[in-house]
Amino acid sequence: MIKVLVVDDDPLVRGGLRLMLGGATDVEVVGEAADGADVSDAVSRLCPDVVLMDVRMPVLDGVAATAALGKRTGGPAPAVVMLTTFDADETVLAALRAGAAGFLLKHTPPEQIVDAVRRAAAGEPVLSPDVARTVIAMAARRGPDPGAARTRMALLTEREREVADAVAEGLNNAEIAERLHLSRSSIKATISSALTRLDLTNRIQLAIVAHEADRS
Repeated sequence: MIKVLVVDDDPLVRGGLRLMLGGATDVEVVGEAADGADVSDAVSRLCPDVVLMDVRMPVLDGVAATAALGKRTGGPAPAVVMLTTFDADETVLAALRAGAAGFLLKHTPPEQIVDAVRRAAAGEPVLSPDVARTVIAMAARRGPDPGAARTRMALLTEREREVADAVAEGLNNAEIAERLHLSRSSIKATISSALTRLDLTNRIQLAIVAHEADRS
């Protein structure tokens, strides 16, 4: 079962998401929170695999709450999928830099939200490849001096760098495995080791750093 924590300040939205996810036989909503300030404690208690996180909340917004989850110790951080009623570029970029695995609008059809939960739990980005490439490239253009990213990428092994560059192109694990003539499990392990080495949360953050390093 994929365990999900729903975070939104609107009880009707939380109820709708719980009802929607309840129809999936492999998904269980293990809890709810009404504000980003309550997320860290809820994650510690409930150990969800995925957090569906609202962006705008009264005390602590979803971007800040996501960043806080990436810094906590005592177990792996859950995958965070941001939910919002708007799709402003700056909000998307801030959420992805904070460690979100993806971004969905609240009017996304139910079956797509369920699919997004499954993909997030599997460590896959919750963005279409085209959107992912566009957003990652945009983040890299607006990022810090590329020299800092190059210094970080230099920490990776040659194989980790090859895989990171492929992730930055928007390739999935099967496509990377075919390109490099490796197994999917090897690609997954290499991505995991690269994330650990660079102190990152997910492959989207890895792709952003790789893009930043290649910026002239």
